[in-house]
Amino acid sequence: MFGYDGREVLAVFVGGALGTLARAAIETLAAPEPGHWPWPTFAVNIVGAFLLGYVATRLPENSYRRPLLGTGLCGGLTTFSTMQVEMLRMVEREHFALAAGYAAASIVAGLAAAWVAARWAER
Repeated sequence: MFGYDGREVLAVFVGGALGTLARAAIETLAAPEPGHWPWPTFAVNIVGAFLLGYVATRLPENSYRRPLLGTGLCGGLTTFSTMQVEMLRMVEREHFALAAGYAAASIVAGLAAAWVAARWAER
């Protein structure tokens, strides 16, 4: 398949399906109210950044666990596009401070989570 290892593609597919199902379940159980902080998306993005920081640092590149957990699970769990739509809706409702705070907090907390996980994985 275009020079890719079929087992690696399968690992990404399975991990992505699991991550997507987990995110959908969290969004269903804790759907955010319009005009409020979107905790489900924020939480999955920070958890995903933490997991990816750990996986990318700890697991060897030649292991199928890395594409399963990193590209697949973390990629399916996290969602940049949903974050953008949530911020757009905040701006449309003129919740400018909430949108700016959400963007800043997502970037800072995600970077911090990935950094902490990477340092932890190096031990």
